[in-house]
Order: sequence, then structure tokens, then C-alpha cells
Amino acid sequence: MMNTVAIRENTGAVLHPDYKNEVLEIVRSNLTPKLMAEKLSGYHENDIAEAMELMSRDERKRLYSILSSEALSGILEYSDRLKDYMAELGIKKKLELLSRFDSSVAVDYLRELSKEERNNLLELMDGELRREIMLLSSFDEDEIGSRMSTNFVSIRSGLSIRQAMRSLVEQAAENDNISTVYVVDTDGALAGAIELKDLIIAREGTELSAITKSSYPYVYAEEQIEDCIERLRDYSEDSIPVLDGDNKLRGVLTSQDITKLVDEELGEDYARLAGLSAEEDLREPLKKSMSKRLPWLIILLGLGLVVSSVVGAFESVVAQLTLIISFQSLILDMAGNVGTQSLAVTIRVLMDEQLSGREKALLVLKEGRVGLANGFVLGLLSFVFIGLYLLVLKGQPGALAFSLSACTGIALTLSILLSSITGTVVPLAFKKLKVDPAVASGPLITTLNDLVAVVTYYGLAWLLIKALGI
Repeated sequence: MMNTVAIRENTGAVLHPDYKNEVLEIVRSNLTPKLMAEKLSGYHENDIAEAMELMSRDERKRLYSILSSEALSGILEYSDRLKDYMAELGIKKKLELLSRFDSSVAVDYLRELSKEERNNLLELMDGELRREIMLLSSFDEDEIGSRMSTNFVSIRSGLSIRQAMRSLVEQAAENDNISTVYVVDTDGALAGAIELKDLIIAREGTELSAITKSSYPYVYAEEQIEDCIERLRDYSEDSIPVLDGDNKLRGVLTSQDITKLVDEELGEDYARLAGLSAEEDLREPLKKSMSKRLPWLIILLGLGLVVSSVVGAFESVVAQLTLIISFQSLILDMAGNVGTQSLAVTIRVLMDEQLSGREKALLVLKEGRVGLANGFVLGLLSFVFIGLYLLVLKGQPGALAFSLSACTGIALTLSILLSSITGTVVPLAFKKLKVDPAVASGPLITTLNDLVAVVTYYGLAWLLIKALGI
């Protein structure tokens, strides 16, 4: 195995070891199974999981045979192709791996199987594992309970330090998530948490309650993930307890689970910014991808027809002053860009569940002020440069050139101001209606801003024609 963290060439550039190909070379070598397993044990599970994507089916089967179930389960938990790799294994190996997976990983895998396959595996599992999986499966995919882990250690309140340590050691044989030890009362309700180091250094005569944190963050198993994700991000604990409706400890969310949930939520928001579903991936069938995108596109087509009909209403303006079309895209693009910026800021602010009505009003005012200031600067620049362009390069009369550039500049200023406000007010309204504000983003806001910009621009052009008597 490569022991160095990085290699520096004569040029001064830092090259990081290519662990994936190192793993691949080991698997393709003629080493004995024992020596090969020893060499692979020096690599991180994630590096081996990435190397598996470069292996052939036969090479992966060789890997399955030389690695223990414990080592292989740790590797597969890092893979995005868990279902594909599990399909290459026999039923006995699958059961061994499922018994070693974190419960939430096992549940996610089983949910992807057909009902018949899932039931066959559940029937062959031992009672304890089946109960854990059935518990997690009882929650909807959008509920915290479906993502919790049953890998935790809990001790009864009122124990002595010696008794608490003995209980910890006994449970650690099955549950290795021991950095935080949870304290429960006689009914199993959460009483607090103890950091492992505090328990280790506590003197024997110390009361357990003296080192127990009674004010400790927690979530309920039936809470929606999107409703409490921000609360989870506010804490840097190794794990967060998950309670049932009776405040009994049912599981935990590890820091790794929380990081994954945050990434998934951000991925969903980015997908919604484009009017897409968050679950789309490269291997998704064409029909399924179309069913997710097409409804949005049909709605936007209708709004686009409205924009086009508004432009058609100003047909006489275009006929009398054809130069007006040259700068339409400038107005529309800038309005869309500004609206999307305001939208991004608003959605980020709305992630704070405690945002008051006054703060929302201040947000609209602030975005309006920013839009007005930016619009004024951009409108002034448009007035000067478009006027000079029409006057010098197009040979238009001075009055017409700068009248048209003034029309463009004013329209740009107003459209940017209105787009800033629209990009803020619309997601706020969606939030009030209890609709995910991310849904109101991207394509919808851009189309609304196009409508605002078109009316503003051609309306001013119509007034210009009237004033100049064209």
C-alpha cells in the first residue's frame, strides 16, 4: 500500500495516490487469498468501493470470496450500487451482510427489491434483525424514523458509575456506536446523554446524574425529515436520539446519517430549482423521467403562451419601431437572472423556521432596495451605451437613439426591481400556503419575470411612440 499522503514532483505540483487503481492491481494480482485480504485491509472502505466500479463481475466475485462478511459489509455501505452488487451474491452471503449492515442501510436495500424477494429474505433472517428492519420499515421514507439506526448504547438512570460501565461493556459487543451513551428511565423514556470520556474519567462515588446532560437535542421518529433538518444541522453531536410518541428512545441519527440527509435535502432543492424531481439519475427509465418533468413543462408552456400573447398585443409597436426587438432579450435575460438571485436568497433564509413576519417584510424591502440600486446602475449603463450604439453605428437620429435607449434603460430598471420583489414574494407566499418554496423557483420565477419585463418594456415603447409621434 502507498504510505505517503502525497507525492511532490519537481514542478512543485502535489499528486495524490491513486488508491482505486492500487486496489484494482491487488485484486488482479496472483497473491494468495490471505495475503490479498491483508493488503486490502490497509485501504479505506470507500476507496475499495470506488475500485469495484472498475472491476469486472468475475473480479468482484473474487473480492467477495476473499473478504470477510464484516469487511465486505463496510465496503458496500459506501457504494451507490449496493443493489447491483448484492444481486451478484448468493442468499447465504446476502443474509450475512444484511445482519452486519446498519439497519437503515438494510431497510433502504430491501425497499428496492420486489415484494417476493423482500419477503423471502425477511423469512430467513433471525428474529432480532427482522424486528429491527420491520421497525424502520414501519415509517414512511420521508420520516426520520426510516433513517435512524438502532446501533446505540443506553443505560438505566440511577445506576452507579461501576454498573454503568459494566452495562456499556456488555452492549458494546453488539453496538459499536459508544461515543455517546444515552440514559433512560425505567419506562425507557430518554433522560439525557453522557459523553463516553465523562463516564470513563468519573470517580466511582460520582452520581450518574452529575455527568448526565439532561438538556440534549432530540427528534421524533414520525417527524418529516425536511421539517427538522435545520435543527439537526445546528448541533455537532456524534449522534442525535430519535424518540417515539411516548418519548421512549427508539434509535439514533449518527453524524454520518445527518450529513447524508443534508446532502439529500440540498439535492432535492437544486433539482426543484430546475423543476425536476430529486430522485432522477442516469439509470432511470425514459418514461419515468418524462413523467417527472412533463407536468412542469406543460404548466410553463401555458405561461409561455401568455407571455407570447402579451408580445402579440404590442404588434403595432413592433411594426412602427422594429429596433425595439433588438433589445428585448437583454431585458428578459437580466430580469430572469435577478429574479433567480432573489429566489436563491429567499429560499436560504426561509430554511430558518423561526423567521418572523417582520423579518419577512424586511427581506422583501431589502431585496427591493438591492433590485432598485442594481437596476438604476444597469439602466444608466444601458441608456448610455445603447444610445451611442444606435447613434454611431446604426446612424439613427440623436433624439430617436437616446429616446429608445432611455426606454430600454427605464424598462431594465423597473423589470429588475419588480423581478427582485417577485423572486422574494412568490416563495414567501408558497411557504405561507405550506408548499415547498423550492417548487416556486427556477422556471416558474423566470417565466413570471419574463411577463413582467415584456409588459414594462413594450408599454414604455408604446408611450415613446406616442410622445415622438412615430
